[in-house]
Amino acid sequence: MSAPLDLSVVVPLYNEEESLPHLVNQLISALRPAGETFELVLVDDGSSDRTAGVLAEVSSDVPEVVAVLLRKNYGQTAAMAAGFDVARGEVIVSLDGDLQNDPADIPMLLAKLREGYDLVSGWRHQRQDAALQRKLPSRLANRLIGRVTGVRLHDYGCSLKAYRREVLADMRLYGELHRFLPALAFIEGARITEVKVNHRARQFGSSKYGIDRTFRVLMDLLTVWFMKRFLTRPMYVFGFGGLIAIAASLIASTYLLAIKVMGGDIANRPLLTLAVVLGLAGIQLFCFGLLGELLIRTYHESQGRPIYRIRETLRGGRAS
Repeated sequence: MSAPLDLSVVVPLYNEEESLPHLVNQLISALRPAGETFELVLVDDGSSDRTAGVLAEVSSDVPEVVAVLLRKNYGQTAAMAAGFDVARGEVIVSLDGDLQNDPADIPMLLAKLREGYDLVSGWRHQRQDAALQRKLPSRLANRLIGRVTGVRLHDYGCSLKAYRREVLADMRLYGELHRFLPALAFIEGARITEVKVNHRARQFGSSKYGIDRTFRVLMDLLTVWFMKRFLTRPMYVFGFGGLIAIAASLIASTYLLAIKVMGGDIANRPLLTLAVVLGLAGIQLFCFGLLGELLIRTYHESQGRPIYRIRETLRGGRAS
């Protein structure tokens, strides 16, 4: 087994062939002067350009680089999970591969972490993105996530974060849950803080995110809310929903019974059918969604089954 390192930097990559050499140079410049042992775990998430080839070349030239090549595009959460699993550092830092996060901020995050925190999250206080398409939706999402999860951060979407290894060891990532890592860590009792970090305009390529990400994030937010409040006591949410449904049914039935006693005809009234059909359908769909989430976690974790498949891992330019 390889000896542990002081630091692992995990970077998920998707079609970043132009950014990659600059990113590695900036990371090396920021980390080598500190004198700590470190590795750069760069995960190619099934890129369709030359990212994998550039990554193989970089891993041959830079001894600190660990190249992880996934078989196909699994998404940012899975790529990040793969990097976390491969990483050997006692502290793990994550950041994006598009050069918008500044590697020079990493020592600041590490210093803050050593003040006694378990997770330090970056805050892009001067974000270099379009105001209407990116910044406004992000602010609204951050407020909503903070209110739902109870962990109030200015910037959940910033990938630049520093973690103690033991915090990540207690978590499993699915869906789009990488952006909810502070909330998941809080559920495990982690001490969390936030620091202002630099944010730069994109130099190469274009954003890989579309509007569809918003809907995935909302679904995962419901999952995190459920995990935070009802993971060990699901009957609280299911039982409460059942009581509401029963109460609504009794009220509707009493109303219809009163009409019947007074001689009215209720056979053709849509109220009874509509209330029963919509009530049962809504409760069943919601419950099936949550139960399905729990079942998929049991399926993966009971077998130790990851949500990604690694094609090849390169250390020093050679497979390991």
